[in-house]
Amino acid sequence: MELHNKRILVVVAHPDDELLGLGATIHRLVHQQGCTARAVILGEGLTSRADMRKPEQWTTELAVHRANIGRATAAIGYHSTGVYDFADNRFDSVDLLDLVKVVEQEKESFQPDVIFTHHGGDTNIDHRRTFEAVVTGTRPVPGEPMRTILACETPSSTEWQAANYPNPFLPNFFLAVGEEDLAAKIAGMEAYEFEKRVYPHPRSPEALRILAQRWGIVIGQPLAEAFMLIRHIG
Repeated sequence: MELHNKRILVVVAHPDDELLGLGATIHRLVHQQGCTARAVILGEGLTSRADMRKPEQWTTELAVHRANIGRATAAIGYHSTGVYDFADNRFDSVDLLDLVKVVEQEKESFQPDVIFTHHGGDTNIDHRRTFEAVVTGTRPVPGEPMRTILACETPSSTEWQAANYPNPFLPNFFLAVGEEDLAAKIAGMEAYEFEKRVYPHPRSPEALRILAQRWGIVIGQPLAEAFMLIRHIG
């Protein structure tokens, strides 16, 4: 599948999801293959860490989080971002149609060739609902321009799902990445003051490198990222 000079829309649930599973890939596509990339982040993040959702108590932290988005997406090379404020880890309390409408509006405005989004079997409910919204908002009806959907893993969610969950992450599409691409991904992750972690957490720099090496081994390359091809209409 040819990705040179494509318009890439990344639709994810939370700040940091726009790079955890695919940051090195987006960096490579932007800097070496002439792609234009936009990140759409549906949720505000953070507020689920309190016993009750009270966004007004998180004003300072959310402002920092928004600033971190800018630093992280600049590290990757995203050309633009769209940030929304759906309740963190409460997407199951939102009508799916509300999420679908955002996907449809972003799709119409940006006119992407390819959409990357979450794997539909992740532990995180927001990831699963985001996947559902993307699939629903890109139904292959006559005249639908969206022809390619790829799902990425999200370290600290995808691999933490129960082993007997009926929708495992089984990648069938891989992109080799370079050292500079991985370094950009790690730098972007480290920009998130509230999300970065230390090893052996999956979001640590060391773990992100190990994951890239693991997928590289699968395809005979030093480093790679892995995806599930959900739909491609040639």
